[in-house]
Amino acid sequence: MRVRIVTINVQNSEGDPRRVGLLNQELRRLAPDLVALQEVVEGDGRRQLDELLEGTGLHGTHQADKLAYAPPFADRYGGNAVATRWPHQVMEVLDLRLAGAGDVPWCTLAVKVALPDVGDLLFISATASWRLDAEAVREQQALALADLDARHRTDLPTIIAGDFNAGPDASSIRFLTGRQSIRGRSVHYHDAWEVAGDGPGHTWSTDNGNAATLLDQVVRQPGHRRRIDYVLTGSWHAHPKARCEIRTAGLAFDQSIDGIWPSDHYGVVVDVEIDRDA
Repeated sequence: MRVRIVTINVQNSEGDPRRVGLLNQELRRLAPDLVALQEVVEGDGRRQLDELLEGTGLHGTHQADKLAYAPPFADRYGGNAVATRWPHQVMEVLDLRLAGAGDVPWCTLAVKVALPDVGDLLFISATASWRLDAEAVREQQALALADLDARHRTDLPTIIAGDFNAGPDASSIRFLTGRQSIRGRSVHYHDAWEVAGDGPGHTWSTDNGNAATLLDQVVRQPGHRRRIDYVLTGSWHAHPKARCEIRTAGLAFDQSIDGIWPSDHYGVVVDVEIDRDA
């Protein structure tokens, strides 16, 4: 079964209000089946997720729909959300505000989706701590993400998508892709861009007008470009009864329209083929 996955950090409600319309327009054009969204604002009478998904036919859930509390700064920086072509069941909302990451309001959201004629699949929308000096925290969050998958995974390969705020050479990403252990533990997921992407795949770049100012504040170095947004798929080791073959991986939301950038991130769009082994 062919499944299209999209991840995009929508940059909350900062900047030009027309951005939401551009994000919605691109989502309708891409017609994804599974969407991971980060920094989606909800509260004070506004449900940004509904605006983003209008006319897509997707079923959406925001972390605030399931949390009994609002993490600090969520009113400004939003939270994680998922959207799926078919109805989904929320399995867990995981608050990853660990020591050293208390300023992160984004919770990881795990849902189970019933793929027609194939079976249940676990889909996770994730975000990690953003600070450049927080890789130790991101390591803890990567371990927690692996545990979250282990608690709820199905026979079909788990799909994890989101803004990990770390490049492919960072320890948290190396752990998730099986290149190094953390605390004596190891796992393995396929990085869709590494399998099927073309070029560096930078998703946070000074080439993006919305990102340039923030990069100047946070990185303070010219020409900064990194790939920090990912689609990861579970491997044979954890899912011996099924397969998820990555067919294509590309960037999305990576062009300005009439001078307006959809977000300060570029998104990632991935097509996979999911089947049970005979």
